[in-house]
Amino acid sequence: MIDVVIAGAGPNGLMLACELALAGIRPLVLERRTEPATELRANGLVGQVVPLLDRRGLYERLAGPGTTPEPSPGYVFGAFPLALHDLPGNPLHTLPVPQRRIEEMLAARAAELDIEILRGHEVTGLVQGGKSVTIEVRDRPPVEAAFLVGADGGHSVVRKLAGIGFPGVTTDDSVSLSGSVSVPAGSVDADGGLAVPGFGVVPPFRHLRTEHGMIAWAPFPDRTPLFSTTEWGRPAEGEASLEELRASASRVLGTEVPLGPPTGPGPHLMRRLSGGNTRIAAKYRDGRVFLLGDAAHVHSAIGGPGLNLGLQDAVNLGWKLAAELRGHAPDGLLDTYEAERRPVARRVAMHTQAQSLLIRPGGDVTALRELFGELLDLLPVRQHIANLLAGSDLVYEMGAATGALVGRWAPDLPGLRELTRSGRPLLLDPTGTLDPGPWAPHIDTATVPGLDSALLLRPDCYVAWQGSTGEGLHEALATWIRV
Repeated sequence: MIDVVIAGAGPNGLMLACELALAGIRPLVLERRTEPATELRANGLVGQVVPLLDRRGLYERLAGPGTTPEPSPGYVFGAFPLALHDLPGNPLHTLPVPQRRIEEMLAARAAELDIEILRGHEVTGLVQGGKSVTIEVRDRPPVEAAFLVGADGGHSVVRKLAGIGFPGVTTDDSVSLSGSVSVPAGSVDADGGLAVPGFGVVPPFRHLRTEHGMIAWAPFPDRTPLFSTTEWGRPAEGEASLEELRASASRVLGTEVPLGPPTGPGPHLMRRLSGGNTRIAAKYRDGRVFLLGDAAHVHSAIGGPGLNLGLQDAVNLGWKLAAELRGHAPDGLLDTYEAERRPVARRVAMHTQAQSLLIRPGGDVTALRELFGELLDLLPVRQHIANLLAGSDLVYEMGAATGALVGRWAPDLPGLRELTRSGRPLLLDPTGTLDPGPWAPHIDTATVPGLDSALLLRPDCYVAWQGSTGEGLHEALATWIRV
């Protein structure tokens, strides 16, 4: 019997497979597509997921050898520039790499960990039993597994087969166009802004809202630039085209925008999206079936929170499934997956809906933006929004453990990125004298001089205990690890 079957070989499914393999669990990944996706989707990573990848030794594979994550000096929120350089604690990191490269990197990591990925295998049915779930797969015999995880996107077959509802809201009055383009030589300034005759400069890598819609200009240094528009209340028919994108840009900016066909190597994008959905699964677990990523939640892509949310779902679920399969999970551990990750999804749904309202045209929205712009001049407001976008503003419940860092993402410490690559619980002990007792074989321990207090980190790098003596350490270990 397979330990865990994962439906979906996108970034979230691959990340979960890698986390399970680190813990000695044998996953099988089933993917309905016969080849990895080549279409352009997400354009990068935003939030806490960036240092998370670094703590698994994966950041350099995307950003280059010898690199480490640095907080971003600025970002955007609801088509406002968001200054972050002066925050006393800036949690927001970005990594502008296309989703295709992220999938390639995670697939390579999965191969290193000897994870089996079967492409061209679509889940068509499931039957749950007391100790396993039988998965029906098109064109092959059924597969029996201890657990099944649906990482198969917003239209998740696993979610539908499990009978899990997907409540939420649908909007149908917006049309977004995105296309790979070329622009005239000399029209891009030193900062990457696009000079548009009759309008001015469209700034790079941020949303520009006008009274008629929204524009985004992305002059990627290593690939074809993207130009995007969003309008409301306009019908769209037929195939998306460069001519449609030009006409939309002209309406939004009030002047002709010199957009030409893409040049250079592809893949190139020309896409139209009508409306959108904000939905969260009625539950993340049904018996031996779990959901993560877009299978559990969908929302607007504004601000780029999707992979931050989904990849952290995978890291949260991975170590808990591994503990259950190895017999080290305390009662109720698997239920903490939904208890911890659903509130994060609700926060993402909230702020993407808020941003979607702030970018709409109209005088009433303009008035709201004037007030919101005044609020963004206040440093505590910018700190609050940065925490929200990074996904670092919620504190997990850690039982009886107390301390300023308990329930929070572990701060950056010297050597931490190397110590967390194993994906095991980690006790950081400044004295080298703490005794983990019978839990010693199940955790890593490191003497880290200079810490104000000892820290116990879960495999997902959240602080489960903090103390200057060993008081409460065994109770905290017992909360998360059965021996």
